[in-house]
Amino acid sequence: MTQIIAEAGVNHNGHEDLAFELVKAAHAAGADIIKFQTFKASKLVTATARQAEYQQNNTGKTESQLAMLSRLELSYEAHHRLLAYCRQLGIEFLSTAFDNDSLIFLVEDLKLATLKIPSGELTNAPFVLAHARTGCKLIVSTGMATLAEVEAALGVIAFGLIAPRDAEPSESAFARAYASEEGQAALTSQVTLLHCTTEYPAPLHEINLRAMDTMAAAFGLQVGYSDHSAGISVPIAAVARGAMLIEKHFTLDRNMEGPDHQASLEPQELADMVQAIRDVGLALGNGRKGPQPSEIKNKEIARKSLVAAKEIQIGDPFCAENLEIKRPGTGTSPYRYWGLLGKAAQRSYQEGDVIVE
Repeated sequence: MTQIIAEAGVNHNGHEDLAFELVKAAHAAGADIIKFQTFKASKLVTATARQAEYQQNNTGKTESQLAMLSRLELSYEAHHRLLAYCRQLGIEFLSTAFDNDSLIFLVEDLKLATLKIPSGELTNAPFVLAHARTGCKLIVSTGMATLAEVEAALGVIAFGLIAPRDAEPSESAFARAYASEEGQAALTSQVTLLHCTTEYPAPLHEINLRAMDTMAAAFGLQVGYSDHSAGISVPIAAVARGAMLIEKHFTLDRNMEGPDHQASLEPQELADMVQAIRDVGLALGNGRKGPQPSEIKNKEIARKSLVAAKEIQIGDPFCAENLEIKRPGTGTSPYRYWGLLGKAAQRSYQEGDVIVE
Protein backbone atom coordinates (compact mmCIF):
# COMPACT_ATOMS: atom_id res chain seq x y z
CA MET A 1 0.00 0.00 0.00
CA THR A 2 1.23 3.47 -0.84
CA GLN A 3 2.22 5.47 2.23
CA ILE A 4 1.16 9.10 2.40
CA ILE A 5 3.21 11.84 4.03
CA ALA A 6 1.26 14.96 4.90
CA GLU A 7 4.00 17.61 4.69
CA ALA A 8 3.27 20.25 7.31
CA GLY A 9 6.75 21.68 6.82
CA VAL A 10 6.79 25.21 8.18
CA ASN A 11 3.08 25.83 7.68
CA HIS A 12 2.73 26.21 11.45
CA ASN A 13 4.35 29.65 11.00
CA GLY A 14 6.50 29.00 14.07
CA HIS A 15 3.48 28.54 16.36
CA GLU A 16 3.26 25.31 18.33
CA ASP A 17 -0.52 25.47 18.61
CA LEU A 18 -0.84 25.55 14.83
CA ALA A 19 1.56 22.60 14.58
CA PHE A 20 -0.74 20.61 16.85
CA GLU A 21 -3.73 21.53 14.67
CA LEU A 22 -1.81 20.34 11.62
CA VAL A 23 -1.16 16.97 13.28
CA LYS A 24 -4.84 16.66 14.12
CA ALA A 25 -5.87 17.54 10.55
CA ALA A 26 -3.38 15.12 8.97
CA HIS A 27 -4.62 12.30 11.17
CA ALA A 28 -8.26 13.11 10.40
CA ALA A 29 -7.48 13.09 6.67
CA GLY A 30 -6.08 9.56 6.92
CA ALA A 31 -2.41 10.31 6.23
CA ASP A 32 0.11 7.75 7.47
CA ILE A 33 2.81 10.25 8.39
CA ILE A 34 3.04 13.95 9.19
CA LYS A 35 6.35 15.65 8.46
CA PHE A 36 7.80 18.87 9.81
CA GLN A 37 11.13 20.63 9.24
CA THR A 38 13.77 20.91 11.95
CA PHE A 39 16.41 23.62 11.73
CA LYS A 40 18.19 26.47 13.37
CA ALA A 41 18.00 29.30 10.87
CA SER A 42 21.44 30.62 11.77
CA LYS A 43 22.97 27.23 10.93
CA LEU A 44 21.00 26.84 7.71
CA VAL A 45 21.59 30.08 5.79
CA THR A 46 23.94 33.02 5.71
CA ALA A 47 22.76 36.48 6.62
CA THR A 48 22.81 37.46 2.95
CA ALA A 49 21.07 34.41 1.41
CA ARG A 50 18.16 35.71 -0.64
CA GLN A 51 14.66 34.26 -0.81
CA ALA A 52 13.48 32.13 -3.68
CA GLU A 53 11.15 33.89 -6.09
CA TYR A 54 8.17 31.83 -4.93
CA GLN A 55 8.93 32.76 -1.30
CA GLN A 56 8.86 36.46 -2.14
CA ASN A 57 5.65 36.04 -4.10
CA ASN A 58 3.92 33.96 -1.43
CA THR A 59 4.94 36.09 1.55
CA GLY A 60 4.64 39.47 -0.14
CA LYS A 61 7.94 40.41 1.47
CA THR A 62 11.46 40.89 0.22
CA GLU A 63 13.80 39.93 3.03
CA SER A 64 16.67 37.57 3.70
CA GLN A 65 16.05 33.86 4.10
CA LEU A 66 17.50 34.20 7.58
CA ALA A 67 14.85 36.70 8.62
CA MET A 68 12.06 34.60 7.12
CA LEU A 69 13.25 31.25 8.50
CA SER A 70 13.93 32.62 11.98
CA ARG A 71 10.19 33.14 12.37
CA LEU A 72 9.48 29.56 11.29
CA GLU A 73 11.58 27.61 13.79
CA LEU A 74 10.00 25.21 16.26
CA SER A 75 11.81 24.61 19.54
CA TYR A 76 13.20 21.20 20.35
CA GLU A 77 10.81 21.06 23.28
CA ALA A 78 7.89 21.55 20.89
CA HIS A 79 9.17 18.64 18.81
CA HIS A 80 8.98 16.36 21.86
CA ARG A 81 5.39 17.41 22.52
CA LEU A 82 4.42 16.96 18.88
CA LEU A 83 5.97 13.50 18.79
CA ALA A 84 4.00 12.51 21.89
CA TYR A 85 0.79 13.83 20.35
CA CYS A 86 1.41 11.91 17.14
CA ARG A 87 1.88 8.70 19.10
CA GLN A 88 -1.31 9.41 21.01
CA LEU A 89 -3.28 9.78 17.76
CA GLY A 90 -1.54 6.95 15.93
CA ILE A 91 0.12 8.90 13.11
CA GLU A 92 3.86 8.64 12.49
CA PHE A 93 5.99 11.72 13.22
CA LEU A 94 8.72 12.61 10.75
CA SER A 95 10.87 15.69 10.29
CA THR A 96 13.53 16.85 7.88
CA ALA A 97 16.77 18.13 9.40
CA PHE A 98 18.56 20.99 7.66
CA ASP A 99 21.67 21.19 9.86
CA ASN A 100 23.85 18.74 11.76
CA ASP A 101 22.63 19.71 15.22
CA SER A 102 19.04 19.15 14.13
CA LEU A 103 19.93 15.79 12.62
CA ILE A 104 21.57 14.68 15.86
CA PHE A 105 18.50 15.85 17.77
CA LEU A 106 16.11 13.86 15.58
CA VAL A 107 18.15 10.69 15.91
CA GLU A 108 19.49 10.82 19.45
CA ASP A 109 16.74 12.71 21.27
CA LEU A 110 13.58 11.87 19.31
CA LYS A 111 15.01 8.50 18.21
CA LEU A 112 13.36 8.60 14.80
CA ALA A 113 13.79 5.44 12.73
CA THR A 114 13.30 7.19 9.38
CA LEU A 115 14.89 10.37 8.05
CA LYS A 116 14.16 12.50 5.00
CA ILE A 117 16.98 14.02 2.94
CA PRO A 118 15.49 17.02 1.11
CA SER A 119 16.25 17.85 -2.50
CA GLY A 120 18.37 20.86 -1.59
CA GLU A 121 20.74 18.71 0.46
CA LEU A 122 21.26 15.98 -2.14
CA THR A 123 24.65 17.36 -3.18
CA ASN A 124 25.70 18.15 0.41
CA ALA A 125 27.85 15.01 0.64
CA PRO A 126 28.99 15.42 4.29
CA PHE A 127 25.38 15.90 5.39
CA VAL A 128 24.16 12.96 3.28
CA LEU A 129 26.91 10.83 4.83
CA ALA A 130 25.85 11.90 8.33
CA HIS A 131 22.31 10.72 7.52
CA ALA A 132 23.56 7.38 6.23
CA ARG A 133 25.75 6.75 9.27
CA THR A 134 22.71 6.93 11.55
CA GLY A 135 21.57 3.59 10.13
CA CYS A 136 18.04 4.95 9.79
CA LYS A 137 15.74 4.29 6.85
CA LEU A 138 16.23 7.12 4.36
CA ILE A 139 13.76 8.90 2.11
CA VAL A 140 15.78 10.78 -0.50
CA SER A 141 14.16 13.55 -2.51
CA THR A 142 15.68 14.26 -5.92
CA GLY A 143 14.30 17.61 -7.07
CA MET A 144 16.65 19.59 -9.35
CA ALA A 145 18.93 16.54 -9.68
CA THR A 146 20.40 14.77 -12.67
CA LEU A 147 20.56 10.98 -12.71
CA ALA A 148 24.31 11.25 -12.14
CA GLU A 149 23.78 13.40 -9.03
CA VAL A 150 21.32 10.86 -7.64
CA GLU A 151 23.83 8.07 -8.24
CA ALA A 152 26.57 10.08 -6.55
CA ALA A 153 24.38 10.61 -3.48
CA LEU A 154 23.57 6.89 -3.40
CA GLY A 155 27.30 6.19 -3.42
CA VAL A 156 27.72 8.38 -0.35
CA ILE A 157 24.82 6.59 1.34
CA ALA A 158 26.14 3.14 0.45
CA PHE A 159 29.51 4.08 1.94
CA GLY A 160 27.86 5.43 5.09
CA LEU A 161 25.80 2.27 5.51
CA ILE A 162 28.55 -0.32 5.04
CA ALA A 163 31.95 1.27 5.72
CA PRO A 164 33.55 1.26 9.19
CA ARG A 165 33.27 4.57 11.03
CA ASP A 166 36.99 5.13 10.74
CA ALA A 167 37.01 4.62 6.96
CA GLU A 168 38.15 7.69 5.06
CA PRO A 169 35.42 9.22 2.89
CA SER A 170 36.35 9.96 -0.71
CA GLU A 171 34.69 9.97 -4.10
CA SER A 172 36.50 6.76 -5.03
CA ALA A 173 35.40 5.12 -1.77
CA PHE A 174 31.82 6.14 -2.46
CA ALA A 175 32.02 4.66 -5.97
CA ARG A 176 33.41 1.38 -4.65
CA ALA A 177 30.70 1.14 -2.01
CA TYR A 178 28.01 1.80 -4.59
CA ALA A 179 29.41 -0.85 -6.95
CA SER A 180 29.65 -3.52 -4.26
CA GLU A 181 27.01 -6.18 -3.66
CA GLU A 182 26.96 -5.21 0.01
CA GLY A 183 26.38 -1.56 -0.86
CA GLN A 184 23.55 -2.39 -3.26
CA ALA A 185 21.88 -4.64 -0.71
CA ALA A 186 22.11 -1.90 1.92
CA LEU A 187 20.58 0.64 -0.44
CA THR A 188 17.74 -1.71 -1.32
CA SER A 189 16.88 -2.27 2.33
CA GLN A 190 17.29 1.32 3.52
CA VAL A 191 16.48 3.84 0.76
CA THR A 192 13.38 5.13 -0.98
CA LEU A 193 13.87 7.69 -3.76
CA LEU A 194 11.35 10.45 -4.36
CA HIS A 195 10.97 12.10 -7.73
CA CYS A 196 10.26 15.80 -7.28
CA THR A 197 10.02 19.06 -9.21
CA THR A 198 11.34 21.84 -6.97
CA GLU A 199 9.04 24.71 -7.84
CA TYR A 200 6.02 26.00 -5.90
CA PRO A 201 3.62 25.32 -7.50
CA ALA A 202 5.29 23.03 -10.04
CA PRO A 203 4.00 23.52 -13.63
CA LEU A 204 2.27 20.42 -14.97
CA HIS A 205 4.44 20.30 -18.08
CA GLU A 206 7.52 20.04 -15.83
CA ILE A 207 6.26 17.28 -13.52
CA ASN A 208 7.72 14.46 -15.67
CA LEU A 209 6.28 11.49 -13.76
CA ARG A 210 8.03 9.12 -16.14
CA ALA A 211 11.26 10.05 -14.35
CA MET A 212 10.05 7.73 -11.57
CA ASP A 213 10.28 4.85 -14.05
CA THR A 214 13.76 5.99 -15.07
CA MET A 215 15.01 6.03 -11.48
CA ALA A 216 13.41 2.70 -10.64
CA ALA A 217 15.08 1.10 -13.68
CA ALA A 218 18.43 2.80 -13.05
CA PHE A 219 18.76 2.09 -9.35
CA GLY A 220 16.42 -0.79 -8.56
CA LEU A 221 15.09 1.02 -5.51
CA GLN A 222 11.60 1.73 -4.24
CA VAL A 223 10.42 5.01 -5.78
CA GLY A 224 7.83 7.56 -4.74
CA TYR A 225 6.86 11.13 -5.51
CA SER A 226 7.08 14.41 -3.61
CA ASP A 227 4.45 16.69 -5.12
CA HIS A 228 4.50 20.46 -5.40
CA SER A 229 1.81 20.79 -8.08
CA ALA A 230 -1.56 22.42 -7.51
CA GLY A 231 -4.45 20.09 -6.67
CA ILE A 232 -4.47 16.34 -6.19
CA SER A 233 -4.51 14.85 -9.69
CA VAL A 234 -0.72 14.47 -10.09
CA PRO A 235 -0.06 12.48 -6.88
CA ILE A 236 -2.98 10.20 -7.77
CA ALA A 237 -1.43 9.65 -11.20
CA ALA A 238 1.92 8.96 -9.55
CA VAL A 239 0.36 6.17 -7.50
CA ALA A 240 -1.11 4.69 -10.67
CA ARG A 241 2.44 4.72 -12.12
CA GLY A 242 3.76 2.79 -9.15
CA ALA A 243 4.73 5.38 -6.51
CA MET A 244 5.04 3.61 -3.16
CA LEU A 245 5.30 6.86 -1.17
CA ILE A 246 3.55 10.19 -1.72
CA GLU A 247 4.50 13.44 -0.01
CA LYS A 248 2.23 16.47 -0.29
CA HIS A 249 2.30 19.86 1.44
CA PHE A 250 -0.81 20.84 3.34
CA THR A 251 -1.97 23.76 5.42
CA LEU A 252 -4.90 24.72 7.57
CA ASP A 253 -5.63 27.70 5.32
CA ARG A 254 -3.99 28.68 2.03
CA ASN A 255 -4.60 32.34 2.83
CA MET A 256 -2.29 32.30 5.84
CA GLU A 257 0.95 34.25 5.68
CA GLY A 258 4.01 32.17 4.91
CA PRO A 259 6.14 30.83 2.04
CA ASP A 260 4.48 27.44 1.48
CA HIS A 261 0.77 27.90 2.18
CA GLN A 262 -0.29 28.80 -1.35
CA ALA A 263 1.21 25.60 -2.83
CA SER A 264 -0.41 23.42 -0.15
CA LEU A 265 -3.65 21.48 0.17
CA GLU A 266 -6.25 22.44 2.73
CA PRO A 267 -7.53 19.70 5.09
CA GLN A 268 -10.53 18.57 3.02
CA GLU A 269 -8.39 18.44 -0.12
CA LEU A 270 -5.84 16.36 1.75
CA ALA A 271 -8.60 13.97 2.83
CA ASP A 272 -9.85 13.77 -0.77
CA MET A 273 -6.33 12.99 -1.99
CA VAL A 274 -5.83 10.29 0.63
CA GLN A 275 -9.13 8.64 -0.27
CA ALA A 276 -8.39 8.79 -3.99
CA ILE A 277 -4.95 7.24 -3.45
CA ARG A 278 -6.47 4.45 -1.36
CA ASP A 279 -9.00 3.83 -4.14
CA VAL A 280 -6.27 3.71 -6.78
CA GLY A 281 -4.24 1.34 -4.62
CA LEU A 282 -7.18 -1.05 -4.41
CA ALA A 283 -7.82 -0.76 -8.12
CA LEU A 284 -4.22 -1.58 -9.07
CA GLY A 285 -4.67 -5.17 -7.90
CA ASN A 286 -2.08 -7.93 -8.18
CA GLY A 287 -1.42 -7.75 -11.92
CA ARG A 288 -2.56 -11.29 -12.70
CA LYS A 289 -5.07 -11.36 -15.55
CA GLY A 290 -8.08 -13.53 -14.87
CA PRO A 291 -11.78 -13.31 -13.99
CA GLN A 292 -12.45 -11.61 -10.69
CA PRO A 293 -14.89 -13.19 -8.23
CA SER A 294 -17.57 -10.60 -8.98
CA GLU A 295 -17.28 -11.29 -12.74
CA ILE A 296 -17.82 -15.03 -12.66
CA LYS A 297 -21.57 -14.82 -12.19
CA ASN A 298 -21.81 -12.60 -15.27
CA LYS A 299 -19.92 -14.86 -17.70
CA GLU A 300 -22.95 -16.92 -18.74
CA ILE A 301 -25.04 -13.76 -19.15
CA ALA A 302 -22.56 -11.58 -21.06
CA ARG A 303 -20.95 -14.22 -23.30
CA LYS A 304 -22.51 -16.05 -26.23
CA SER A 305 -23.07 -19.61 -27.43
CA LEU A 306 -23.83 -21.34 -30.72
CA VAL A 307 -27.61 -21.31 -31.19
CA ALA A 308 -29.95 -23.07 -33.65
CA ALA A 309 -31.04 -20.54 -36.27
CA LYS A 310 -33.85 -22.91 -37.26
CA GLU A 311 -35.04 -26.43 -36.46
CA ILE A 312 -32.26 -29.03 -36.62
CA GLN A 313 -33.01 -32.77 -36.66
CA ILE A 314 -30.68 -35.49 -35.38
CA GLY A 315 -28.18 -36.22 -38.13
CA ASP A 316 -28.60 -32.90 -39.93
CA PRO A 317 -25.24 -31.35 -40.75
CA PHE A 318 -24.41 -28.11 -39.04
CA CYS A 319 -24.00 -25.25 -41.52
CA ALA A 320 -23.96 -21.46 -41.76
CA GLU A 321 -27.71 -21.46 -42.39
CA ASN A 322 -28.71 -23.35 -39.21
CA LEU A 323 -26.20 -21.86 -36.76
CA GLU A 324 -26.01 -18.39 -35.21
CA ILE A 325 -24.36 -16.87 -32.18
CA LYS A 326 -26.37 -15.37 -29.34
CA ARG A 327 -26.49 -15.00 -25.60
CA PRO A 328 -26.44 -16.73 -23.11
CA GLY A 329 -23.03 -18.31 -22.80
CA THR A 330 -24.33 -21.61 -21.37
CA GLY A 331 -23.79 -23.74 -24.49
CA THR A 332 -21.11 -24.56 -27.02
CA SER A 333 -18.45 -21.85 -27.39
CA PRO A 334 -18.40 -19.86 -30.64
CA TYR A 335 -14.75 -20.95 -30.89
CA ARG A 336 -16.11 -24.37 -32.00
CA TYR A 337 -18.14 -22.89 -34.88
CA TRP A 338 -15.73 -23.94 -37.63
CA GLY A 339 -15.19 -27.39 -36.10
CA LEU A 340 -18.93 -28.14 -36.13
CA LEU A 341 -19.57 -27.11 -39.72
CA GLY A 342 -20.47 -30.23 -41.74
CA LYS A 343 -20.76 -32.49 -38.69
CA ALA A 344 -24.02 -34.28 -37.90
CA ALA A 345 -26.08 -33.05 -35.01
CA GLN A 346 -26.13 -35.51 -32.08
CA ARG A 347 -29.61 -34.35 -31.01
CA SER A 348 -32.56 -32.36 -32.26
CA TYR A 349 -32.84 -28.59 -31.69
CA GLN A 350 -35.72 -26.19 -31.96
CA GLU A 351 -35.09 -22.67 -33.31
CA GLY A 352 -33.41 -20.63 -30.56
CA ASP A 353 -32.08 -23.65 -28.64
CA VAL A 354 -28.54 -23.36 -27.35
CA ILE A 355 -26.31 -25.91 -29.09
CA VAL A 356 -24.82 -28.47 -26.70
CA GLU A 357 -22.48 -30.80 -28.58
